Amino acid sequence: MSIAREIEDIARDLIKHQHDHPPVRDLNREVERRQTFADRVADDFARLVGSWIFVLVQLGIMVVWIGLNAFNLIRPWDRYPFMLLNFVLSLEAAVWVSVALMSLNRVADRDRLRSQQEYELNVKAEEELKALMNHLMHQDEILLQIVNRLDRGDLEMKRVARRLEEMVEAAKQAAAARPAPAERPQISIPAP
Repeated sequence: MSIAREIEDIARDLIKHQHDHPPVRDLNREVERRQTFADRVADDFARLVGSWIFVLVQLGIMVVWIGLNAFNLIRPWDRYPFMLLNFVLSLEAAVWVSVALMSLNRVADRDRLRSQQEYELNVKAEEELKALMNHLMHQDEILLQIVNRLDRGDLEMKRVARRLEEMVEAAKQAAAARPAPAERPQISIPAP
């Protein structure tokens, strides 16, 4: 088999690496695209309720409410024990808890999407790793074939070199064993 033919066989055996998996998704963009207006309002409201600004504003409103009603600075609308304030705060708490729970449900949905995406990325990475390992194993086999061919070529070259050396040595021995040619007597030709 000729060397060119062997090289063609090796080239034909090479693995072509293909990407047949879906691209990586931008999870944040996908979640934002799915959100409705009410979802965005609930998330913003939950962010507001969970801030120090909200706590301080609520505290200020309660101090003003109690101060105006307790010290009779204006006509009191909610006398001690501040039943209306208690009712308003209870109602606010019920609404805020509901909105916060809705926001937490969306966070849980986002976490579920994130874990699904991480799973897909792990599967994709595993497929890539398997493809690379298969490709490397195939290259190892090809390299071993090349090394074996080079080794066979080296052995063949050494055999040819020994054969040439033997032929040169045989030629030298044959030349040494052959008798020297006898000298011919000189023939003189008379001059005219």
